[in-house]
Amino acid sequence: MPLAEIQPSQLYISLEKLAQVQAWWQPPRLETLTPVPIKQLNGRIIYTDGHTRAFAAYWQGLAEIPVFWDTDELDWEAYQICVEWCLEAQIHTVMDLEGRLLSPSAYERLWRDRCRAMQTTLTQ
Repeated sequence: MPLAEIQPSQLYISLEKLAQVQAWWQPPRLETLTPVPIKQLNGRIIYTDGHTRAFAAYWQGLAEIPVFWDTDELDWEAYQICVEWCLEAQIHTVMDLEGRLLSPSAYERLWRDRCRAMQTTLTQ
């Protein structure tokens, strides 16, 4: 599926995780990339996981990635909030995450802590 047609559901990419993907994705070709899970939400195709793999593919100059329809039951309310955060930040494709590569500590603080706070609010 074209990278330009999939809506991210996270605001940042961890540089540490990106380095790990780049280390195991050898050779970095479309046919060697593990497929990324997607679902439809409010008329958009979204990533449910695999943002880092998709970003690594973009960095390798690929315009599309292998995907599969995620059949897991997900917390749709949480995904909706995450997608709304992305849209508010003008993140419409994985390419928009290029200026949002973070160190592990910044990723933990800016993304994971934000998600934990949102999850806490949803369970109250």
